[in-house]
Amino acid sequence: MLSSKKMAADKQTEAKLAGMEENKENSAGEGLGLEILQIIKDSQQQHGLRHGDYQRYRGYCSRRLRRLRKTLGFKMGNRHKFTGKKVTEDMLTDNRFLLLVLMEAERAWSYAMQLKQEANTEPRKRFHLLARLRKAAKHGEQLERLCESRRVDAKTKLEAQAYTAYLVGMVQFELQAWKSAMEAFNKCKTIYEKLASAFTEEQAVLYHQRVEEISPNIRYCAYNIGDQNAINDLMQMRLRGGGMMAEKLEALITQTRAKQAATMSEVEWRGRTVPVKIDKARIFLLGLADNEAAIAQAASEETKERLYETLLAECRDTIQAVREEIKADSKQRERAVDGEATKISNLQYLHSYLTYIKLWTVVKRNESMAHVLQAKLKEPQMDENKRGPRPQDLIRLYDIILQSLAELCTLQGLEDDHTFQKEVSLKMLVYKAYRCFFIAQSYVLVKKWSEALVLYERVLKYAREVQSKAKNLNNSLKDLPDVQELITEVNAEKYSLQAAAILDTGDAIETPQQMQVKDNKPLCERLENFSLDPTILGKQPNLVQFPPEFQPIPCKPLFFDLALNHVAFPPLDDKVEQKGKGGLTGYIKGIFGFGS
Repeated sequence: MLSSKKMAADKQTEAKLAGMEENKENSAGEGLGLEILQIIKDSQQQHGLRHGDYQRYRGYCSRRLRRLRKTLGFKMGNRHKFTGKKVTEDMLTDNRFLLLVLMEAERAWSYAMQLKQEANTEPRKRFHLLARLRKAAKHGEQLERLCESRRVDAKTKLEAQAYTAYLVGMVQFELQAWKSAMEAFNKCKTIYEKLASAFTEEQAVLYHQRVEEISPNIRYCAYNIGDQNAINDLMQMRLRGGGMMAEKLEALITQTRAKQAATMSEVEWRGRTVPVKIDKARIFLLGLADNEAAIAQAASEETKERLYETLLAECRDTIQAVREEIKADSKQRERAVDGEATKISNLQYLHSYLTYIKLWTVVKRNESMAHVLQAKLKEPQMDENKRGPRPQDLIRLYDIILQSLAELCTLQGLEDDHTFQKEVSLKMLVYKAYRCFFIAQSYVLVKKWSEALVLYERVLKYAREVQSKAKNLNNSLKDLPDVQELITEVNAEKYSLQAAAILDTGDAIETPQQMQVKDNKPLCERLENFSLDPTILGKQPNLVQFPPEFQPIPCKPLFFDLALNHVAFPPLDDKVEQKGKGGLTGYIKGIFGFGS
């Protein structure tokens, strides 16, 4: 099933390339054409070389050769007998004959690169590697001779010459014939530069990429010939990643440092000068400044991580060499005078210095990784199914940092160095604050508001302690994260946390004892104090007191008429009717209306 899928993909790729080749041939109108560099680059990227899988690419080349031979009727005998045949100039009626020779060269080259990877553990395979490279160069020379025909256009001739020069250069490079290899690579580089200048920018990109691949080989050959200025260019190429040249660049740099280490005899650290008699330690200490500068200049995080790992590996090997020297020197130290026995030896002090370099490098490497993760945490996650970075990942990094700093305090020879101990304790406080901060962030993700609030307060405590102790140790904070930024971020996170705790209605809120409401005051009477009141989220929140309490108010004023007692009214006797004068006669008149 897998082979059928591979064959289907190969046929699809071959159809695309054949169509491209046919269009090129028709458009040129002058002869056969073959986009050699374009074809091999596309084939390599689609069939394994994107991941460095040369064996897969070799299998693809073999399958494509078999299909080409079958299509062109170019059979190498039958199933019973092999008959060797070569493509001749008379056969050049189709550009696929040129492609046939090109695939033979690519198959041999890919097999050589596969053997080069395996030769690191099996040195005997180097002989087979050279044989396959020579065969690839032989096929390349055959392709170049075929392209000299009048049936082939000028561009294909130049590309064939450049391709052959590249394969010849690879053979001479492996044979360490530096001058011949440099001449071949320079020829290849010149042809590709001319081709790049003759076409549009889109077509020239591929040629420029090929020139960049060849440049490290040319500079390496120049250095081995005797050009001392080439080492600077090789150092810059090391920062960008040397690719296949990475191992040779590392070996070359080590060799150069070994030559310079003969002049180095001592090193000074923490006010004490220590003689360095071990060659491995001299080489490491001589290249320490260069390694640190290379890490600072690294353009990408991958390059920086690779340089950190290289530095740590060299440091571990150097510490092991010093440790073995200490064991060999232990008998001499036992015979020392009593006055000198209490003093730490130079070898032990050198061991402490190298251990300090290793531990501090681990701290800087983990801090660099933490910065990358922090930046990713702040980025929005586009794919929800893909697991992104979490605060727990940062906690692990800061745990390693604190463990390394704790080991620094136990280094021999520095027990009485109080300034060093204070500097390390200050650094531990800084990283404890950051570790505590990300622990709080992890609790926020699971909506444990009370734990997160307590941890934020602990972060502020650590940060203020650092600021108070840093007055006399300002130099120690140069390489450390800024705690003031952390304080600002923690204050912002606290307010966000308090708001999230109030708005969270899905789960029951667990609140610390000091944050709970202890009385029945409504919310309007305790706005100045933050507290988590579960009743606010219910159906009857205690916002204001209802009904409101009665409040005393002033009475309505009363008015008294005091002047009435002193007013004299006129007599009204004449207007008042006298009763009782008429008697019965008057009563009768009144009834019948006579008296009116």
